[in-house]
Amino acid sequence: MRLYVARHGETDWNYAGRYQGQRESDLTPLGRRQAQALANELARTGAARVIASPLRRCTQTALPLSARLGVSLETDHRLLEIAHGTWEGRLRAEVERDDAGRMRAWREAPETVTFEGGESLGDVDARWRGFLASLTEGEDVVVVTHDVLVRLAILAAANGTLRDLWKPAARNGGYALLEKVQTSWRLREECHDRHLGGLIADTTRQAL
Repeated sequence: MRLYVARHGETDWNYAGRYQGQRESDLTPLGRRQAQALANELARTGAARVIASPLRRCTQTALPLSARLGVSLETDHRLLEIAHGTWEGRLRAEVERDDAGRMRAWREAPETVTFEGGESLGDVDARWRGFLASLTEGEDVVVVTHDVLVRLAILAAANGTLRDLWKPAARNGGYALLEKVQTSWRLREECHDRHLGGLIADTTRQAL
């Protein structure tokens, strides 16, 4: 059983360096091209299901693939991005200025942070693990979700810790490949992005 865990395409707020969390933001023209590239790449898998976070940036990314595979797009709230609380809608530079202590902890010890009015990494990790447990055995599945979820999926499959959040790569329109071996998920590829070619987004400008 294989699980392809993809990050949505680049969004307007990614490009602006604005925290999205669980707010809506549409794909940029680059993000739409990334979605098509992802569909071209993963259509060959013949996956039985495509499941996305219900936020528009994920459904916009997933729809070309579900159409290519001839399956209905499903959504699951457990795939939502971490709730950044009071950071949502704000530019990274503003947060660095106004909430410097929490920002420093988010970069250096992310497992210790609970966002004001939002979630902790532990909350999101529990959501992800609950989602995994709900999957039907034997079906290859494509998941289209968010930066933090992709990273947590990688860490869970590689026996990493929440403190290691920033170690894995998670590119817009790229995906991680997980495979179930007996009762455990194993990481087969951390960040597949060769299909993107010249469509790599500049993640250094993003508010992650």
